[in-house]
Amino acid sequence: MPGSVQSIERAAAVLRLLAAAPNGLGVADLGNALGLAKTTVHGILKTLHQVGFVEQDRSGAHYRLSDAFGRLGETYLDPNELRSRAINWADSLASRSGEVVRVGRLVEGKVVVVHHVFRPDDSDQDLDVGTTLPPHACALGKAVLAFDASGAARPRKLDAYTTRTITDPARLAEELTAVRAKGWAGEFEEHTVELAGIAAPIRGLGGLVVGAVGLTGQIERICDSRLRHRTDLVTMVRATAEAIGRDLREDR
Repeated sequence: MPGSVQSIERAAAVLRLLAAAPNGLGVADLGNALGLAKTTVHGILKTLHQVGFVEQDRSGAHYRLSDAFGRLGETYLDPNELRSRAINWADSLASRSGEVVRVGRLVEGKVVVVHHVFRPDDSDQDLDVGTTLPPHACALGKAVLAFDASGAARPRKLDAYTTRTITDPARLAEELTAVRAKGWAGEFEEHTVELAGIAAPIRGLGGLVVGAVGLTGQIERICDSRLRHRTDLVTMVRATAEAIGRDLREDR
């Protein structure tokens, strides 16, 4: 059997992002969300416009789904599939890092934990599968929010959980821009005092971010002596996210 066609995967990802943005999105917005060059995105949009799937607004700067195509706002990835693809990789990350590992996805403005690996020691720990986390206050959430082109998943009210929680929308926007540039997100006592975390986005078909994987632990274990997130842990987390995403993409 022939392999999948990358251009079609990317076009499908563009359509899903447009479906979640009723006011439309620009070429730059789509490029940032999918990690694609503007020229590539423009070529996809031009083709989709020619076949009648998308239309431009009066200014010509934004695109949206046409009425003929309908809306595709619902997520395409079943949480059980994300969990099943992540299990082995997340377990390996916990074993190598010695820290708690979680896989999460955004649902109605909250991060839902779909998989949780205990820290590999003898301490008492509670299972977090099914629990929710505030996306603006945790690395898992920021890793996904950064690639939400429409901004629809971003919480309207940024509640404070510690003195370090980001509660200013402008500051959160700056943080998410930095996440896109780095390819990973960090947290430092933003949800729980004395805990830090690292997370990276999981990309499915077409580069669409479908969730994130990350680890959390005591600051002295996650950060170096200058309170910077340890580069070796960042590398581990990013490699794990890519491995999970690769499994999701290759089995389609």
